[in-house]
Amino acid sequence: MSKRGRFLLILVILAVCFGFLWDSITWYARTPKEEQSLALGSLEKIKDYATAKAVEDVSILKSSVRADESAAVAENFAWLVKVARKNYKQMDEAAPATMTVKDVLASFSSEQELLSVIQARYRDKILADKKRYNNSVKLGLDLSGGMNIIVKADLATALSSYGDAVTSLNEAQFKSEAMTQAIETLTSRIDRFGLSDPVIRQQGEDRIYIEIPGAAEADSINTIIMGKGILNFRLVDDDATAAFNAYYRQNPTNTFTASGALINPSIIPSDAEVLGLYTKDDYGLDERIGYIVVKKEIALDGQHIKSAEVSANNITNEPEVDFVLDGKGAEIFGDFTTAHKGENLAIVSDNKIKSYARINDAITGGRVAISGFGLEEARNLQKVLQTAWLNVPLSVESQQVIGASLGEQAIKQSVFAIAVGLVSVFIFMLVYYKGAGLNAIVAQILNFYMMFSILSAFNLTLTVSSVAGMILTIGMAVDANVIIFERIKEELRQGKSRAAAISAGFDNALWAIMDSNITTFIAAVFLSQLGTGSIQGFAVSLAIGVVSSVFTALIVSRLMFDFGTDVMKKNYMSISWRVK
Repeated sequence: MSKRGRFLLILVILAVCFGFLWDSITWYARTPKEEQSLALGSLEKIKDYATAKAVEDVSILKSSVRADESAAVAENFAWLVKVARKNYKQMDEAAPATMTVKDVLASFSSEQELLSVIQARYRDKILADKKRYNNSVKLGLDLSGGMNIIVKADLATALSSYGDAVTSLNEAQFKSEAMTQAIETLTSRIDRFGLSDPVIRQQGEDRIYIEIPGAAEADSINTIIMGKGILNFRLVDDDATAAFNAYYRQNPTNTFTASGALINPSIIPSDAEVLGLYTKDDYGLDERIGYIVVKKEIALDGQHIKSAEVSANNITNEPEVDFVLDGKGAEIFGDFTTAHKGENLAIVSDNKIKSYARINDAITGGRVAISGFGLEEARNLQKVLQTAWLNVPLSVESQQVIGASLGEQAIKQSVFAIAVGLVSVFIFMLVYYKGAGLNAIVAQILNFYMMFSILSAFNLTLTVSSVAGMILTIGMAVDANVIIFERIKEELRQGKSRAAAISAGFDNALWAIMDSNITTFIAAVFLSQLGTGSIQGFAVSLAIGVVSSVFTALIVSRLMFDFGTDVMKKNYMSISWRVK
């Protein structure tokens, strides 16, 4: 590769690495601790915070107008002026040249609209921070503190509970889908209970690994994990629903107790109960949009659902959800829909009504199609139906709590170890190799820069074992430079010029460097695949370091030598106390 080609390659790689690192830099260096705390909270907490701040801001704006109708818009609300001008434009009205708080409020059709706009601003800011965190290098529990849990899924019990419904041919698919849905269910539960953003992934065939940063109570975690997701179909009592909603509109504050139970159960039939109708809000959370009265008797249990998928109606091309029932489920559903034509059927998950539809005809044969909603809602319903058959017993196999103080101590020790290692190597290279040692120092700094950018690019987690891999990489990275420098010194002893010695030195050192690093890389790959936990973190860090150190030693260091020769017109080499 030509010198210009190497230079352009280095510039491109450095720019790409900076792009990978930008989220990490912004998160750790430019995001205040308070905003980090909000972003690391659950979606429920983010929603509560954004709603509370929006209510507070609306109250401030209204109070400002009451105190002075010509009050100017404060600097922290300047962004609302732009929104107000757009509102006036949509209303085909001329916006005032100088916007007051009263003018801003007048541009909104209702207080609820203003509240939604302000809430969206807070929400988008926090969710942007959360996305930035997800794209940055994360600290493992041994550095940040928190709790890790290993949950075992009893797939054998789940299989036996379905009997002949699962054959030996689709047993592997059943296990795979069961684990996928168990992970999704746990993720939903943990977030709903207001815990920090968790890391949840499958470990092996039947185990789930959970990391929860920050402080979390072990008892509440176990309660969440041991809970069961239940899905079933219930008949809607339309008359009771209409009567209840009329009663609720007249008595909105004294219909339910604080725990959600009816204060006066007699307002609905004894064989029915009131459940909330939910949809997904802008946070991806369940939002109640109304109440429906359903029969307590379950028409069809969700475990009879074999599969679910989203498709388009052949005639209207509108989204619909198709699901297939097993033999027993098809018989139950056929008899039920025959007896209840013209009535509504609700899909209930975790005591929440996720959707309901009218039974137009008897549904026999075990294949059911539900329509009447948009594509996003159809996909959400598909996920609900796919979890219907999930009946996998979960148990906590191991649980470990790591204090934040231990994490802080580990960070300090890790930073100290890296700093001591780097400084020691820098001093040795400068003393022993003189001017050429500067090349090794620059290469080492770029090596770390590239390592962290790769960690950030792949959203990898930095642990104490990862730091150990980095420290080992310090020695390996300088080893490549030592081989090159010694080869160059041999060429200089033979009386070759600077340019010839550099060229021959790099050529002769190439395969020695490649051989040693390739064998190390292979070992690191096997460790990352076969190892777990700290071993895997060490191996991944080592593998990344091997690749980046080879690049910096062969490409960056070579370009620096060539720069001295071609641009600075140097004829001598500062590489040894005995060789010129």
